[in-house]
Amino acid sequence: MRFRHFWGLGVICGLLGTVSAQNLYDLAEAGVETRWLSFENRLGDKGQGGIANLGRKGSPSTRIKSGETFTMVDLSGPGVIRRIWLTVRGDIENLRGLVIRAYWDDSTLPSVEAPLQDFFGIPLGRQVKFESALFSNPEGRSFNCFVPMPFKKRALITIENQSPKDCNALFYEVNCTVGDRLPDEIGYFHARYRRENPTTPKRDFEILPLINGKGRFLGCNVGVRPVGKYGEPFWFGEGEMKIYVDGDEQYPTLVGTGTEDLVGSAWGLGRFNHLYQGCLLSEKEDGVWGFYRYHIPDPVYFHKSIRVTLQQMAGGTAAQLRRLSREDYPELVATHKVFDPAVDGKGDDNSWNNFEAPQDVSATAYWYQTLPPPDFPPLEPYAERIKDLGRK
Repeated sequence: MRFRHFWGLGVICGLLGTVSAQNLYDLAEAGVETRWLSFENRLGDKGQGGIANLGRKGSPSTRIKSGETFTMVDLSGPGVIRRIWLTVRGDIENLRGLVIRAYWDDSTLPSVEAPLQDFFGIPLGRQVKFESALFSNPEGRSFNCFVPMPFKKRALITIENQSPKDCNALFYEVNCTVGDRLPDEIGYFHARYRRENPTTPKRDFEILPLINGKGRFLGCNVGVRPVGKYGEPFWFGEGEMKIYVDGDEQYPTLVGTGTEDLVGSAWGLGRFNHLYQGCLLSEKEDGVWGFYRYHIPDPVYFHKSIRVTLQQMAGGTAAQLRRLSREDYPELVATHKVFDPAVDGKGDDNSWNNFEAPQDVSATAYWYQTLPPPDFPPLEPYAERIKDLGRK
């Protein structure tokens, strides 16, 4: 019963290895063994670690040439990947040019597909220190993932170098167990990145396009770069997250109240990192916004389908809005009168107005679902992934 509690789609609060799911003093059942995969033991075979250079750290890393795909994990099941640690040089060619993919069991479609750093919890090609329940970056130069990833037959994880530069030093370690007794129905881990640069006003950005199946939405990280001829950046976060589940069409069952509310803050958004919610990038310090929300104590289940969206809605005072160009923001002109002195005169310069605004938005969604995985279109080309990042 403990394993069914641990892996069943109905209860995944314990999927992070908490004591409530599995006592730390429990001993392994017969046949369950621990394996560490790295360049010092590529296959994780028993008694085969650290052989190179007579066991004196002979093979800690590798080079992935431009255009090459490196197989990081190819493991027979059943088993559970429990932690991934990885590091590369922190340039944009590696952070958004390397693409991580994961395939489970017999599937030829990837269940995981995302640029390297976006997968590990930080959007927009930047590295910062943080810790959350699913990911961490202790000193702003490494990647850690603690999401359990069960598989029955096979786990295949690859990294493709789509950038024009060689990746000269990839280090990794994958910690897993094999021989786990898994229930008949399990949720397989999925992750998917997408970007719109820019978005279209009044057409909500899809964090997770419509998928069919049974599972649990774990959450997402989102990056937002305000666009347009602002003169000064506007507050971006008036948009609401909407989650359409099990046949919802025009209106969702689950809806938030604003972007900063989504990540547990209020009246604006500064830098912070907590277990289930955080803002790692702020416009003032980074020129962009980057935040995350993970639904671990508050599960988001779906039985047939799910679609997750985020509105692109900005806000500003009447005085700020008057400095905008009519040509840049036709939606604003159509919905507000602050531009027209004949209508409202000088008006109240401090009055607050929300407006639909184009933004550069990227997101990586995380979820569990039954197989087969969705058949998504290819990721945007490398040149589009690094366009307009404007890193400070």
